[in-house]
Amino acid sequence: MARAPVCIYHFLVLNWYIFLNYCISQLKMNPRAAQIFQHGGQWKYLTLINLVLQAIFHGAACLDDVLKGITRKKDIKFITAFRNLLFTCIAFPISTYVCVAFWALFLYDRELIYPKGLEEIISEWLNHAMHTLILPLSVAEFFLQPYHYPSMKKAFTLIAAFDLAYMFRILWVYHKTGTWVYPVLAKLSPAGVMAQPGKQKQK
Repeated sequence: MARAPVCIYHFLVLNWYIFLNYCISQLKMNPRAAQIFQHGGQWKYLTLINLVLQAIFHGAACLDDVLKGITRKKDIKFITAFRNLLFTCIAFPISTYVCVAFWALFLYDRELIYPKGLEEIISEWLNHAMHTLILPLSVAEFFLQPYHYPSMKKAFTLIAAFDLAYMFRILWVYHKTGTWVYPVLAKLSPAGVMAQPGKQKQK
């Protein structure tokens, strides 16, 4: 695809994610919403971490497009490598997981992931922006430009490190508060909690 349209696309999506992150920051001004962000802030929610990751990725992609246009080079070593690694190992897998896991749990029992009371704080359009639109925007990248995939060892190490860091974050919040970040985790066995997601306990 021509570089200029791709650059414009990345710039627009970058601004979209900046806007979404701004909307999340404004939620904290609401006393009821502020309670959601206690003990760990937005960094305890994978959905909100993903919004920041997507903004970083599209910022890197936009910068890569601009530098390639200026230098007329096929690759901008560090920036292109960083863009490839971030998208293939983190940005795409996390956005896919957030979308699929959220809606699977929502359809099964919404109280496990998105209690009805949250609708009074998080509007429907913002919910879809965070949990639905993220997937088609990520999939679109495969049609816009080619990506070089890292070795399986490097990819596994990076995603495993990210998963472990987030898992320990969730356990830390539980240790401090006695409450799970996501209601579904209270339904899991100890082994299931470590696996995320695991099998639900038999009632």
